[in-house]
Amino acid sequence: MATTHGAMPLVNATMLSRRMRRRFTTAPRPSSATTLQLFLPKSMPMIAICMIWLPASDPRPSLPPAGSRGGPFHNFPARLAAIAAGEAAGKPVEIWFADEARIGQKNKITRRWARRGSRPSAPRDLRTASAYLFGAICPAHGKGAGLVLPRCTTEAMTLHLAEIAAAVAPGAHAVVLVDKAGWHVTPKLPVPPNITLIALPAKSPELNPTENIWQFMRENWISNRIFTSHRDILDHCCFAWNKPVAQPWTITSIGMRAWAHRS
Repeated sequence: MATTHGAMPLVNATMLSRRMRRRFTTAPRPSSATTLQLFLPKSMPMIAICMIWLPASDPRPSLPPAGSRGGPFHNFPARLAAIAAGEAAGKPVEIWFADEARIGQKNKITRRWARRGSRPSAPRDLRTASAYLFGAICPAHGKGAGLVLPRCTTEAMTLHLAEIAAAVAPGAHAVVLVDKAGWHVTPKLPVPPNITLIALPAKSPELNPTENIWQFMRENWISNRIFTSHRDILDHCCFAWNKPVAQPWTITSIGMRAWAHRS
C-alpha cells in the first residue's frame, strides 16, 4: 500500500527499480503485529510505503472443522444417532449427498493443457438453452444416482429421490444431506420410506462434496465446449455423470468427509 503527501501520485513498490529498493531501510522484525514504514531516499522524499507485518508466531484465525464442537454442522453426529435409533432401527445407514447443477450453452471456461508460449482459444456461446443435472453420491460405497431434468421443481426432486431410493442397498436406510433450496425442504415433497432428508446449514456449499463432483466434471468433460443443441447438452450431461459413477474409487476419493464418516 502506498501513501502520498500533497498532490503526488500513488506509487506501487513493484514499480520501483531494484537499485532504489536496495536503498530502503527497515526496522527489525517486531514480535507483534505492527505497521512498518519504508522510506525512499532523499531524491523522492514525498512518498512512504506502509506494510503490515504479522509475526509467524501469531496463528491465523480459523473456524473449527465441520462436525466438531462449535464448527459447522456440529450436531450432525447426534442427528445421525437419532435416525439410527428411530427410522433406521436395526438397519445399516448410508450417508448420501445430493445437489443440482445447471449445464447450458452459456458454459464455463476452465484451465486447459496447451503448449508453452501458445494462446489457446476458449470458445463462448451466448445462447441460453440449458438443463439441470440432479446428482447424489454415497462416498462410503462409491455409488451415485443422477437424472437430467429440464428444471428444478418439487416434481423433479421427487423423481430424483425415487432414483436414490432405488440405489440404496436392500434393507438399508439412506440419510441424504441437501441444501435448503425450496424444492428440498418443502412439506409437499414426498420422501421414500428408506430415505431421511437432513438440511445442511445455510450458505455452506463447502459441506456438500457433490459440489466437488460438479467441479471435477466441468474441468474434464463439460467446460470449454460449445453445445450445438439441447440434445447435445443432455448427451454431454449423461456422459459426464456416468464417467465418475463408473469409477467408485473416484467418488470415494472426492466425496469422503471425516465429519460425516467418523464411524
